[in-house]
Parts: sequence; C-alpha cells; structure tokens
Amino acid sequence: MTNPIGAGEAFGSAATPVPSWPAGAAPIEPWPGELVRLTAGDVFVRSTPALPGAEPAMFVHGLGGSALNWTDLMGLLSQGAADGPPMACDALDLPGFGFSPPPANGDYSVAARAAVVIELIEERAAGPVHLIGNSLGGAISTRVAARRPDLVRTLTLISPALPDLRPRLLPARLAVVATPGVGRWLLGKMLAMTPERRTDTSIGELYADPSRFLPERRAEAIAEVTRRDRLSYSIDALLGSTRALVAEYTRPGPTSLWQDAAKVTAPTLLIHGSHDRLVNPAMAGRAARTFRDCRAVVLPRIGHVAMMERPELVAAEMHEFLRGVLTQGVLTETVRGSRRQGPASAGGRGALSPASP
Repeated sequence: MTNPIGAGEAFGSAATPVPSWPAGAAPIEPWPGELVRLTAGDVFVRSTPALPGAEPAMFVHGLGGSALNWTDLMGLLSQGAADGPPMACDALDLPGFGFSPPPANGDYSVAARAAVVIELIEERAAGPVHLIGNSLGGAISTRVAARRPDLVRTLTLISPALPDLRPRLLPARLAVVATPGVGRWLLGKMLAMTPERRTDTSIGELYADPSRFLPERRAEAIAEVTRRDRLSYSIDALLGSTRALVAEYTRPGPTSLWQDAAKVTAPTLLIHGSHDRLVNPAMAGRAARTFRDCRAVVLPRIGHVAMMERPELVAAEMHEFLRGVLTQGVLTETVRGSRRQGPASAGGRGALSPASP
C-alpha cells in the first residue's frame, strides 16, 4: 500500500494523542494513512494505532470533507476512557475526496458510497464496528446500518443529512449548485477565490464560533484546498456528490433515508449543534422518534461539524453512550429534555438528552 503523495508533499507523522489540550495549544497531527484496494475502487484510509482491547470504529466524513475532519476526535477516542475501551479508528476519504481517486464508474450516489463503506468494513474489521458519520457521511452511515446490520455495532450520527425540505439558506444553495448548467459555473466562480478566503468562508458557515478553528487546522485546510485545486476531477466529485444528496432529499417511498433510519437496529447516538446552519437541529426530535434505539443530544452554541468545533464534548457524549451500550446492551429510553433552540421534542422510542458547553 502506498500513499498518493506528490513531490514536496508529506503527511504528518502520527503524534502521541492527548486526551485534551488547553486553549491555543497545538493539536495532534493528522493520522497517517494508506490506499486500500477494494473492488468498488481504491480508497485512502487514515488510522490510529490500536491499543490492547481496542474496538474497531469507522468514520465517514461529509460533503467536501475528508478523513482530516476526524483527526482530533479519533485521537480522543483511540485513548478510551476510564470505564470504556479505546477504539481502533479508521477514517476513509470517500471516492473523489481527500486522497481517494474518483470512482471509475462516476457513481457518486449515496448507495454507491454505502457499498464502499460496507466493503471497507468487511476488509478492515474482524467484526461489527462502531460507525460514525457526519452530514453526508451520516446519510451514508444510516444506509449502511439499515442494509447491513451485521456490520454495525453502534451508530453515531453528527448532524446527519437526513431529508428535510423546510427552507434553509445554505441547503438551498446546495440545491442551486446541483442544478445542471448552473453548478459548474458557480463552482468555477468559487475557484476564483483564494484558498484562504474559501477556507475562512467555509469555517464561518460550519462553525458557530470560528475562533475555535485553530491556526494549525486552518493551515491544513488551506493546504488541502490548494492541493485539490490541482486535481482534474475535484469539481466533478463535488457536483456529483451534491446532486446525489439532493436526489436523496426528494426520494419517496421505501428506498428513502427515513425508511432506512426506521430499519436501523444498532443503538444510535444523534448529535446536533444548536447553531447548525446546514442541518436543522429541530430534526433531532423526528430522528429520535424514528431510530429504534436512540439517544439524541443537541450541543449548545455549536455548528455543523461538532467533532471539529468541540471534539472533547463529542468524545464525552460518545463515551457515555458507549458505556451504556457495552454494559447494558441497550439504551435507557428516558426523555430528559434538552437545552437547545427549536420547537421539536423527542418522545416514543428515542431519548433526547441535555448537553453542557
């Protein structure tokens, strides 16, 4: 296995992860990775070292992201907790993103992405994994858990892109980008912006508090944007993935993502940010009532990528969730209320939990 790194580029070597770091301190470096050959196409996978007793975990990023989105959370979870096992973390670059080449057949659909994740789990893990997805990765992970329950021990979804047709500004912009003849022109105009400006604009939309985006992470993001600008397929990958996600939002009947959600049997943790501008946090209520065995948490003053903005809070929620799953085998179905914005409430089969900043 070789890394697809060109001249003058290098990955950061794996630094020893720390459970937390003080404000302003340098974060851990990106985890090393390798190309994994699959029948569905090659994918690049970044991994943490597996400590004794570590349980396998797979991370799936969102639209336009990469495995780098999970660096800090992977570091925290790979160390485990006082009363919970560590995780052996694998985070893939979806085909066409990060260091993964585009799919040979040009299929960027959620179903095709789910097939890649399924094959990767079968290739890398000796048994079912803890599956974690954000945004588009949350939609993909939901489909994987519904179609292959034997491969998923628990499911953690961070601002999952489950269909919601209520108007919101940023999702509406995605729909415009998906429009034939318009999207490529808009993305071309975007590419005319400097990588620094594009990075800062993106973080301003994804974070509730952009000041939490550490300078080291900003430098990594700018370098990644600059590298992707040189790839001939970068616009095709973004366009194809955007159109696939919009198609899922309008898909009716038994093949819809909400129908998949209702079929998931794995214990499920839903994490939303109260200030998410892409996925409405009010969706936590519907999701908590749809997934069979579910706990939903809305983190205050956090945006769309909670695992990047506040990785220590996400790790704490996951540790608590996994402690209940691993010790009891089921989740306690208790509605405890939530500090959040929006009118939705959870009931029925799910549990909607409070969270502290």
